[in-house]
Parts: sequence; structure tokens; C-alpha cells
Amino acid sequence: MRRLFLVLISFFFVFIQSCNDGDIITVELDFEDTFEACGSTNLVLFKTKEDPSESLSLKLSGVTLEDILKVDDNGLFEKTYSINSSNPFNYRTYSNTNLPSDLFCSDIPNSEVSITQDIASTSGQADVKTVLTEDDNDGVPALLEDRNNNGDLEDDDTDRDGIPDYIDADDDGDNILTKDENPDPNEDGSLNGAQDTDGDGIPDYLDNDDDGDGVKTRDEENDSQDNNPANDITNPEVGADFLNPEVANTVPATGYRDHSISQTFEVTLILRDIDIQVISADLLDFGKLVDAALSKTRKGEPIFN
Repeated sequence: MRRLFLVLISFFFVFIQSCNDGDIITVELDFEDTFEACGSTNLVLFKTKEDPSESLSLKLSGVTLEDILKVDDNGLFEKTYSINSSNPFNYRTYSNTNLPSDLFCSDIPNSEVSITQDIASTSGQADVKTVLTEDDNDGVPALLEDRNNNGDLEDDDTDRDGIPDYIDADDDGDNILTKDENPDPNEDGSLNGAQDTDGDGIPDYLDNDDDGDGVKTRDEENDSQDNNPANDITNPEVGADFLNPEVANTVPATGYRDHSISQTFEVTLILRDIDIQVISADLLDFGKLVDAALSKTRKGEPIFN
């Protein structure tokens, strides 16, 4: 939990308590370091707390959550919004002991909510930043997929299918997913013990011929051309043909298996130069957005070669 220490200037605060002009009161507002969002046409970014019941909220008119998730080619979105009468920042207090979950997300205001203070800032700036991280969830940490050791993950594409290894669910293009080729059997974050069926020094997840029989793993499909060599088994005692060097039948693959790439968006909000009757701050770190919409998947489209 982040504690926001905000300076309250008493001569703006006369309706709450009486103080001598120029007195400064420091009030501690305990809010979580995360915030929520809602709104289909006007985006509201907010956080609430109880005991006492309070809220901080920012309304961005004409903005949707999808708008701030539209990152550029570098996976980044950054924009500064002006806080004004159309985009107000509000501090509210409530007489309710418990606040409803739909406090900001209901089209019809909850009649049971009693607001005791509603004070708005109509000046300042709101810096919204979104960073997209993509991964293939293949059991190999992205940092270990920099095989060229140059700090650039984009130029590491083992199977040359157009999808960099760090977001490629099948790094070697053999139609056996990387996660199913035991890249880290000890689950210790080290790839030193990666499975190497034919003992050629190339781990299976980077080897397009796992059993070293001269037939590419993806072409060992005897029963069906379903782009899955794992279910083609001539000798059940040994296992799938692609791991059996005694079986070298060839049925050419016709394509790659579908790829799924996970996407995680991190949205942060910084408020600058806000100034309302009870809260004045040069910079307020509003925290990180928590929302189910920040986790997505997209379909990878490997080029078959």
C-alpha cells in the first residue's frame, strides 16, 4: 500500500474546519498503489478506500480503455491529458461505511451512496503510459532466448518462420511445442539440463531432428498429417516416431501448428500540478491499473518454410 502524503492549505478548507490563514495541515490518505478503470465512452480511472471512505478519480472524456492500449511498434503508448472541466480529477468522501463495487462503473448512480465532499481539480496534467510485454510461455525465459547475445530479441529466429524465439511457441519449427521438449526439466531456470534425445549437443527444443535419424521431426507423421508428430507412434514401447531413431518414415509436413502469444499491458498514471481546495501536489503517482483486459492473447502467424 502506498501512503499519499498531501498538503492541505487551510484557507481553502474553511468549510471543513476553521484554521488561521496560512496554517498548513498534513493529512495522510492511505490508498493502494493500484487503481481501476471503467467506462465505455468516457474512461474513469479511480481508487477507493474505506475507514474512512474516500475516493480519487480521473475522468477522461471521449477516451476508452482500448484507446490507451493501442501501443506503437515498440509496444509503448504515452500521452499527456490536460485536467480540465471535461477531464476533472476528483477527491470525494462518503458517509457510507462500505462502498459498493459499482461506485464508478454503474450507468445509474447508486442511490445508497452518500457523498459528503466532492472537490474537483480542473487544472494539471495526467500522464498515461502503457507498456506491452509479449511472451510465448514456453518455459524458456525471454532473456535466455537472446541467442546472438546482442541484447536484441528480435533477431533471434531459430526456425526462420518470421516469429522471434521469445514469442515463438515452437522455436525450432518441428511442430513439437518448445514447452513439451523439456527445455528446463529441473525447473531451476537453467537450460543446462535441457532434453537432447540424440545427444548431438543441440537441445530438442532447438533441434529440428530430435532423434537424429535424418528425417525432420515435423516430417515424421505416419498416421495423420495434423502437424503434430507427437501422436504418430509405430512402437509404443519406445514412443513417438520423432524420438525413435529406428523409425525414419517420411510424411512431409504441410504447415506449422497454430501459435498463441500472450500479451500483458502495464498501465501507469502520473498526475502533475493538481490543485484543488484540499489537495495540492506537484506530482502524484497514481499507481498501476488492475484490469482483466490487460491480459490478452494474439495469434502468431509463422511463415512455413
